[in-house]
Amino acid sequence: MMSASPPLHIGSVIRNAQVFDFKRHQKAMSENESQQMDGLLQTVAGLFALLGTRRINYVLVSGVAILQYVEGRNTQDIDLILALEDLDLLPEIKIQSSDADFARGDFQGLQVDLLLSRNRLFQKVQKQFATRRLFQEREIPCATVEGLLLLKLYALPALYRMGNFARARLYENDIAVLMHDYRTDLTPLWKELAGHLNEDDLQ
Repeated sequence: MMSASPPLHIGSVIRNAQVFDFKRHQKAMSENESQQMDGLLQTVAGLFALLGTRRINYVLVSGVAILQYVEGRNTQDIDLILALEDLDLLPEIKIQSSDADFARGDFQGLQVDLLLSRNRLFQKVQKQFATRRLFQEREIPCATVEGLLLLKLYALPALYRMGNFARARLYENDIAVLMHDYRTDLTPLWKELAGHLNEDDLQ
């Protein structure tokens, strides 16, 4: 009988993705950069401890969340759904850019991408397509398979319009692997997306 896999260590996922980034192999890593890589473990743990201490209502999504369900995903940042007003409670996250639905922040050198819950679909995922999953850092609210599929499918039309085909291929692969491994019925997800995308985007 196979033993259960140990809980995912988010800090190690982020650190390994950065250490083995192809661009970093073009030059030797300096001692300072090496120390920064090791410090990522504490930084990631500190971020989630801060979210817990401030009682922020958030959901983990995208790359790290997907790794709770499938293997092999590589990611260098943290993606969260949360409310815009909650950012006022998190001055430690330095906002670098933002628009109506998204913000990008920096937490002690860690990139944090924020999906703002004033977007109706993001709010729907936060409220109805989330569960709690155990990571090595702590138990964390995490999107379900259906929630991740909704977010990936919702994002694809915009990526196609922008010509960002590299990211679109990554999302298409995420969708294909989740569908294959979990045999998710997409019918209710299409119905949900119909309330958030126009007909051309749905097609």
